[in-house]
Amino acid sequence: MNLLIFGATGRTGKPLLEQALVTGHEVTAYLRNPSKLNVNHPKLNIVEGQFDETQKITEAMKGQDAVLVALGPVKGGSKTIMEESARVITSAMNKTGVRRLVTVTGAGVAQPGDEPKLFNKFMSFMLNTFAKDVLKDSAKHAEVVRSSNLDWTIVRVPMLTDGEKKGQYRVGRVGVDDGPRISRADVADFMLKQVSDKSYVGKSPVISY
Repeated sequence: MNLLIFGATGRTGKPLLEQALVTGHEVTAYLRNPSKLNVNHPKLNIVEGQFDETQKITEAMKGQDAVLVALGPVKGGSKTIMEESARVITSAMNKTGVRRLVTVTGAGVAQPGDEPKLFNKFMSFMLNTFAKDVLKDSAKHAEVVRSSNLDWTIVRVPMLTDGEKKGQYRVGRVGVDDGPRISRADVADFMLKQVSDKSYVGKSPVISY
């Protein structure tokens, strides 16, 4: 399949890109800073651009089968990058007719159906105290995606680790069959599976060990 990846130089985006190439997908990586990506592959196409270059994003979108977003805040960068990217990406998808969107946020972003337990409430308190801007931006990102008419899946994750891919993890909701951590490699694995699996279209599952 033809996949467009945003955030391919990030700590989750890198394994996502690598796994996509290993499994045979044709990948286009839209990058703000291509020098951060040390990957050469015959099935990899790199497009350099910013998120205010809407025409460039629209051109990169043409002919894609799915879009995967693994963006996150960057130190010193925009505090609204998640919301901004969601608006630009969903708009470009509507213009080009690309339907499938898989994106990732923290599990602290509340969604309908959650049943937060004491631990979940404590973590939300900590996020609101120490990472309020990030949580707010992520929530706005999810809001824009949910309000789109696309075939979206928002993959929510707890604490991320740099462990190896296990290929086995729980899929639940906040407070329901969720754990405290998961590796970035397994987040990438789940995101890639959603490209062809429609089980979680219009849903926001939490994946964890």
